[in-house]
Amino acid sequence: MKPTLFVLAAGMGSRYGGLKQLDGLGPHGETIMDYSIYDAIHSGFGKVVFVIRKDFEADFREKILSKYEGHIPVEVVFQSVNDLPEGFTCPPERVKPWGTNHALLMGKDVINEPFAIINSDDYYGRNSFEVMARELSALPEGSTGHYSMVGFKVGNTMSESGTVSRGVCETANGNLTGIVERTAIGYDDEHNIGFDDEKGNRVTLAFDTPVSMNFWGFTPDYFRHSETFFVDFLKENLTKPKAEFFIPTLVNKLVNDGTATVKVLTTESKWFGVTYSADRQGVVDKFAQLHADGTYPENLF
Repeated sequence: MKPTLFVLAAGMGSRYGGLKQLDGLGPHGETIMDYSIYDAIHSGFGKVVFVIRKDFEADFREKILSKYEGHIPVEVVFQSVNDLPEGFTCPPERVKPWGTNHALLMGKDVINEPFAIINSDDYYGRNSFEVMARELSALPEGSTGHYSMVGFKVGNTMSESGTVSRGVCETANGNLTGIVERTAIGYDDEHNIGFDDEKGNRVTLAFDTPVSMNFWGFTPDYFRHSETFFVDFLKENLTKPKAEFFIPTLVNKLVNDGTATVKVLTTESKWFGVTYSADRQGVVDKFAQLHADGTYPENLF
């Protein structure tokens, strides 16, 4: 069975200043998602599921989904702050979404096969989809607890417009042992990559240090673990307006308690995206070049 691609497309993109998901950045108005779907189709994925907010469903269906008809089956699910387990009610002051792992939970009723999950506003590159599709397709039927992630080289994920936050991966024998979220990773005066640690000391990262860009591979049992842990999360964080239920938080727990292993897949793909509005023109230029050099055809769909 071909794996499914699950696309997180419910965020607002506050630092960017609008709905990045619907921004036309390619030569013919292609969105970043269009390139991800094109690469997924050509890498062996068999279905795409989008999680969005209900309030922009009409625009999303008109501007995005209509392009994929006849190319790959597509389903849409919705994330809402009010979609909580029985016994919990969303506090009236809560505006911020509950996080990436809550968004992922919205797919539990429509995904029954190994699946990959990505952000809608990140460009991941063809090779990353190829290595993930190959890994998921090779899993024996009924596999549980054998997860994966694409480990991008940190040097292939930087922004020239400002610092970035990255989940720096700790590994052993090709498997993930932990993820440490590092903020304000940037270039120094000599263009070395690094960050300041908790004591204010500068820590340099090698170009090929693996980082998570939220490109994960799971089997359907991950939904069950997510439901269980989300209840525990809400018991502690329901009244905290900025608390979020993140994928790496649960992954770290499952790895540390021996419930799952996460294989770190290496890729030569270069990530780019529109973290800051100043990134936009650079992304437009990159897509123009990718069409010009034949990586993508004139029309994706």
